[in-house]
Amino acid sequence: MSILVVGTVAFDSIQTPFGKADRCLGGSATYFSVAASFFTEVDLIAVIGEDFTDDDVAIFRNRNIKLDGLQRVAGAKTFFWAGEYGFDLNVAKTRDTQLNVFADFHPTLTAEQKKTDVLFLANIHPELQMDVLHQTERPRLVALDTMNLWIDTKHEELGRAFAEVDLIVINEAEVRQFTRAPNLVKAARQILALGPKTLVIKRGEYGVMLVTKDAIFAAPAYPLENVFDPTGAGDTFAGGFLGYLASRREITDRELRRATIFGSVLASFTVEKFSLDRLREITLADVQERYQDFRALTHSEDFEG
Repeated sequence: MSILVVGTVAFDSIQTPFGKADRCLGGSATYFSVAASFFTEVDLIAVIGEDFTDDDVAIFRNRNIKLDGLQRVAGAKTFFWAGEYGFDLNVAKTRDTQLNVFADFHPTLTAEQKKTDVLFLANIHPELQMDVLHQTERPRLVALDTMNLWIDTKHEELGRAFAEVDLIVINEAEVRQFTRAPNLVKAARQILALGPKTLVIKRGEYGVMLVTKDAIFAAPAYPLENVFDPTGAGDTFAGGFLGYLASRREITDRELRRATIFGSVLASFTVEKFSLDRLREITLADVQERYQDFRALTHSEDFEG
């Protein structure tokens, strides 16, 4: 199945305790598309400015990514974000955000895009997310990501959006922020009660928790000696997770658990270098090899008493 993703393609300026990168590629849709393309076809919908060169677009080329929906606006600048991390790499401090060309972004789907099998609504304004969803002919799977800004400023609108999707990708702090509940499992149940079938909770260096009506599955983060830049790890996870699911005939509990591991594997590659530099280097064989390592990491024999 193909995936339609709507989100940002951006330039980032990032500083961590281990270095600095200026004008590097970023954006939720960028990380998501590249990660998902390891498993399935991706149809990218985003907007860029005149400053986004052909060399920048090259990150998408020679991959299973369709660029018909990547709009370029003459005389405008691409979305820009600047952030800084301390030694706690779970927390990013935003230094600057410039919406630029994204401020007036209102995509209109083509007839083909309206028939997409899987739709991923990256962490953009919830009303824009719903505008895109309502243009489709109800995909088999609709997934949504969000962020603390929308929880603060668009809580009611976000709650309505939660009710219309099948799966939510969200981080641990955002779950508690949205529900105002301290217990993560109880908070997850509150969000599921709004309508979605699956909640995927990103927990940074502590891994991922997958919560459905009937089950809970938790996976650790892949242990790494060198972590340089966590930017985009969550979007990479979402791309790996949904990319794998889109490549399966059915979405079962078993496949959701495998998707969680594949998402975690892709995210573990992303943080090893700045921007998408590590994702440029790896192949599907590398992803599959680390998946097997991940399985070995979490495997234990049955207790026989």
